[in-house]
Amino acid sequence: MALRGGGRWAVRAAALHGGGRRHGGRVADTAQHGALREALRKIIDKEINPFVDKWEEEGQFPAHKVFKTLGQAGFLGVDKPTEYGGMGLDFSYSIAVAEELGSIRCGGIPMAIGVQAGMATPALTRFGSDELKKQFLTPTISGDIVACLGISEAGAGSDVASIKTTAVRKGDEYIINGGKMWTTSGCQADWMCLLANTSEGHPHRNKSLICLPMNLPGIHITKKIDKLGMRSSDTAQIFFEDVRVPSKNLIGEEGMGFTYQMLQFQEERLWGVAAVLTPLETIIQETIDYTRQRKVFDQSVLQNQVVHFRLAELATEVELLRSLLYRTVALYVEGNDVTKFASMAKLKAGRLAREVTDSCLQFWGGMGFTSEVLVSRFYRDLRLVSIGGGTDETMLSIICKYMETLPRK
Repeated sequence: MALRGGGRWAVRAAALHGGGRRHGGRVADTAQHGALREALRKIIDKEINPFVDKWEEEGQFPAHKVFKTLGQAGFLGVDKPTEYGGMGLDFSYSIAVAEELGSIRCGGIPMAIGVQAGMATPALTRFGSDELKKQFLTPTISGDIVACLGISEAGAGSDVASIKTTAVRKGDEYIINGGKMWTTSGCQADWMCLLANTSEGHPHRNKSLICLPMNLPGIHITKKIDKLGMRSSDTAQIFFEDVRVPSKNLIGEEGMGFTYQMLQFQEERLWGVAAVLTPLETIIQETIDYTRQRKVFDQSVLQNQVVHFRLAELATEVELLRSLLYRTVALYVEGNDVTKFASMAKLKAGRLAREVTDSCLQFWGGMGFTSEVLVSRFYRDLRLVSIGGGTDETMLSIICKYMETLPRK
């Protein structure tokens, strides 16, 4: 499908009027979603992939530049309201975008884009005031500013209820003290969607989400974390010392932050599942290509039954994961609670990412242990899927809760 005109509205028009043809087996399977993917792929091929190796080596990509390019085309607000600069499409289009972002030849940049487009903003979109949305959501969607999500702490990752950062109300301000860890884009961010304790009491009812500008006095970015993978995405440790922020920056109601964040997590986890599908397909195909031409004992490695059977098993598992994701997204778009299915998909994505990258790397032999091939990069990058956004063990606990098999405390 050809896109006429320019910018986000040309993309949106193509998505809305692309017709109902099936399009390559992708999410929602229509040409509308395909038009969105095609336009995004052109940007990835021209503006991102040629520079990935350089950004990986430098340990950071230029978020403001990349996000501005994506924002101008509308890809940072696909499912956000049009009055704040979004395309106003349903969540399935956001998932189509996430899946196409998997064609970026690293894991760090898609992860950072996911934070910008689908992790720091869902609660603001749903529950924030009009003033807050104009101040933070609109420029985030346009790519004029960079967002980060302040949830995890040194002693509280998947256990969100245990965070210690406080935001004490004094007059028309909150005074924030504490710190955040593992903050994606934290070194470059202009604002943070911050979760903090705003009162004493039950840990599920004493937290609030606050839009926090990152240029305020008392905010200290103390460390850029050196990571095993996701190297092109900067990750910060941040401390707050008597940081004053206007109370009007509260998202929704005070004390509802934990609930808002749990809702936000569902979109985050589904986004993460979608973003892992294309890299896994790419790794499998590149392994097929390599083992077909690599000779051992006078025959190609691919001719060994253990190799081509294993690759067939892995490809089957990827398709099963895609089917679970699409079913979950369809239910979510219809307004259903998909917590159990989203947790299942997140669990499977993390484990399959480890299985595919490990199995394929083995077939590359010594080359797989170098930094010269994509499989070794994704071996490092995708290991995070089982940790970030809720560990495998957290996903299992959620699933057990919905199955009513989790022991009561």
